Amino acid sequence: MRSSGQVASTRIDAIFSSLKSSNAPGAAVLVIRNGQPVFRRGYGVTDLRTLRPIDAQTNFRIASFSKQFTAAAIMLLVRDGKLHYDDHLTDFLPEFPAYGKSVTVRNLLNHTSGLPDYEDILTRQYPTTPDDQIPQIHNAAVLKLLEQQTAAKFPAGSKWDYSNSGYVVLALIVERVSGKSFGDFLRERIFVPLKMTHTLAYEKGKNEVPHRAYGHSKEKDGWRQTDQSSTSATLGDGGIYTSIDDLAQWDRALREHTLLSQAEMQPALTPVKPTGGPATSPEGPVSYGFGWHLEPYTSHKRVWHDGETMGFRTTIQRFPDDQLTIVVLANRTDINPEELALKVADLYFGTKP
Repeated sequence: MRSSGQVASTRIDAIFSSLKSSNAPGAAVLVIRNGQPVFRRGYGVTDLRTLRPIDAQTNFRIASFSKQFTAAAIMLLVRDGKLHYDDHLTDFLPEFPAYGKSVTVRNLLNHTSGLPDYEDILTRQYPTTPDDQIPQIHNAAVLKLLEQQTAAKFPAGSKWDYSNSGYVVLALIVERVSGKSFGDFLRERIFVPLKMTHTLAYEKGKNEVPHRAYGHSKEKDGWRQTDQSSTSATLGDGGIYTSIDDLAQWDRALREHTLLSQAEMQPALTPVKPTGGPATSPEGPVSYGFGWHLEPYTSHKRVWHDGETMGFRTTIQRFPDDQLTIVVLANRTDINPEELALKVADLYFGTKP
């Protein structure tokens, strides 16, 4: 692997050159090497009204990237002795239908719960309605939707199937066990201790996002602000806004084990093994822990997660053995942050010119 000094900022910058603009949405990019930020740059603007340049403090909606924070919240409660990974969903949500009785907290964390995905349920309810015209759904309404279902997709633990419902349920469990709102728990137990001073779980009418980037989609006649969808108000599966500055603090905590010890983190980094056979998705084999994908990149150990929601695309790519982390947060939907981040990784690994 090349040393950090051998990858010039100009070579990283060139990968994102198409995002340079004073009047179009863009992205924020962070590269951490050997524990130090070596590249931290913004491209484009936060929104089309103010044309404020994106910088290291700009907060983006990170969508499913949020799941690692939900998992960490559960892991903290396990450390507190307030719950256990093999406790059952109905131990905390006794009103849940019978089909959820065999679902454990571990199943929810590693996507083997078999719970129907609430987004699929919404699609069936509103088959011809544009997403941004469907009423926004909150966690309590997700729970009601799940309570109206009569069966799981498969027996708990038998298959892997990515489930946003599972992570909404985890957020509800955090609230039941801690006695705090999910956002307050995250702030008090994760964001404040790690000095992630501007990171928050956004709830319209309850808090405001500082230095906020708004999501956009590219259309034939230019850009359109597409910042909120029907599922943008749920928490646990998404809902967090953060910046590359704050994510540098998060990466430090993961690297130095200041929030959770190495032993406490191990379950999150252990690939699930469904009882019915290897974990797979339509894209192929899957290696997943608690809120983290664990598939390697070429020969390099990798811990990563993407986020995708209306107007935003995000990724965190961590290569722990190589002491390399790359974060790309975009407020536009016409780019693939993971693909761009891996191009940066290639520079460090020396695999591409």
